[in-house]
Amino acid sequence: MGKVLVGAAVICAAAVCAAAAAVVVHRRMRSAARWARVTAIVKDFEEKCGTSIENLKQVADAMNLEMHNGLASDSGDATKLKMLISYVDNLPTGNEKGLFYALDLGGTNFRVLRVQLGGKGGGIVNQEFAEVSIPSDLMVGTSEALFDYIAAELAKFVDQEGEDFQLPPGRQRELGFTFSFPVMQSSIASGNLIKWTKGFSIDDTVGQDIVAELTRAMERRGVDMRVSALVNDTVGTLAGGRYSNRDVVAAVILGTGTNAAYVEHAQAIPKLDGLLPKSGEMVINMEWGNFRSSHLPLTEYDHALDAESLNPGEQIFEKMISGMYLGEIVRRVLCRMAEEASIFGDTIPPKLKVPFILRTPDMSAMHHDTSSDLKVVDNKLKNILEIPDTSLEIREVVVELCNIVATRGARLAAAGIMGILMKLGRDTINDGEKQRTVVALDGGLYEHYTEYRKCLENTLKELLGEEVSQSIVIEHSNDGSGIGAALLAASHSQYLELDES
Repeated sequence: MGKVLVGAAVICAAAVCAAAAAVVVHRRMRSAARWARVTAIVKDFEEKCGTSIENLKQVADAMNLEMHNGLASDSGDATKLKMLISYVDNLPTGNEKGLFYALDLGGTNFRVLRVQLGGKGGGIVNQEFAEVSIPSDLMVGTSEALFDYIAAELAKFVDQEGEDFQLPPGRQRELGFTFSFPVMQSSIASGNLIKWTKGFSIDDTVGQDIVAELTRAMERRGVDMRVSALVNDTVGTLAGGRYSNRDVVAAVILGTGTNAAYVEHAQAIPKLDGLLPKSGEMVINMEWGNFRSSHLPLTEYDHALDAESLNPGEQIFEKMISGMYLGEIVRRVLCRMAEEASIFGDTIPPKLKVPFILRTPDMSAMHHDTSSDLKVVDNKLKNILEIPDTSLEIREVVVELCNIVATRGARLAAAGIMGILMKLGRDTINDGEKQRTVVALDGGLYEHYTEYRKCLENTLKELLGEEVSQSIVIEHSNDGSGIGAALLAASHSQYLELDES
């Protein structure tokens, strides 16, 4: 009897062991299947994001072609490059002299600046600025209320003008106005608002000349100041770059959004009506965020992001290369992995489903994590997505996704710059010609995302080839939207001919 009991116990124990082993094997098989799915998703995504040099040259060719088309006519096609005439035909030379102001309105804050320019060789002698928040009720109120508030703050700033800033006797103060909202411009100092964005909704401003609105508000507040130039931030960046470096021919902003501007020969702009400017040049605001081409490596994640955006079918290039969207693309791929491979457990973390919760600065921090255990990645996943425990392998996958998305964005941005250089004929070197070309870059994405910046610069060199790339320089141009606007007020001053005589 005892032997039977012992035998039964042995059989039971063996059965339990076998069951346990089966569970372990099943878990390992399930884990292996999950990991295989993760690997497949990463591989598929990487292939679809591929940017070979051949592909990038096709993108650059397409950009060049669209630039030509946009200069020929203003088509109503929302997917085309607008190639807007900025009416800036006198970029700063470095000889500008005197006191000039700037107003930079592009979001929930605005800045007022003043600069004292020293003339030839003198550069910027002095500068001051103040930043002001706009009360939320004014963002949805009336045009008069908003511009009266701005003019009142500008009046306070003018009142604080110290002895370091000198306005020649008998002269009116002049201002450059950076206005980063869609405007149909009709001259260097006039433009009608097409629509508000960024949380503003003031119906009675739409269709109005915003320079006239600001001028009336300044008159009501007793501010004797003339708006000499209305510009957007990219044109301002170009002006700031040109002031310090005569070889600057283009400017690109890579920040939350993206845009480019460049100096075009006036005779190469068929849609430019009337007399050609004396300078023979015109700055073109490309609005290149709206570029699209069949050669852009779009994935299902990009198509879904676009379909769910506020402007489906528009700003496709911007949605692939700018800071607003890079982190969101990474989140969408992680979401697919959580759904199909359960990499974060059997349930999808609720925070992972929240659009735009993973910002590009956080993506950048994870991408740049050099710790052996990827502690930064671990902390970001915990603090932002509330994912408590992740293996090192999963953290490595997150870094790989950041690398794929940033690399694609940076390489496409480089292809866009290549397109501009091709349009200007600066992508080759003519016999015996030593032509130096500088592109001014600004924006938080370019400035702070080191891997993105290095990849962009290396890709441009790769596209140009060793010989040509030695004559092309990428230069960081800080605060173009502020200083650049003041410089454009100077180069379009009503006293220009008096100062030159």
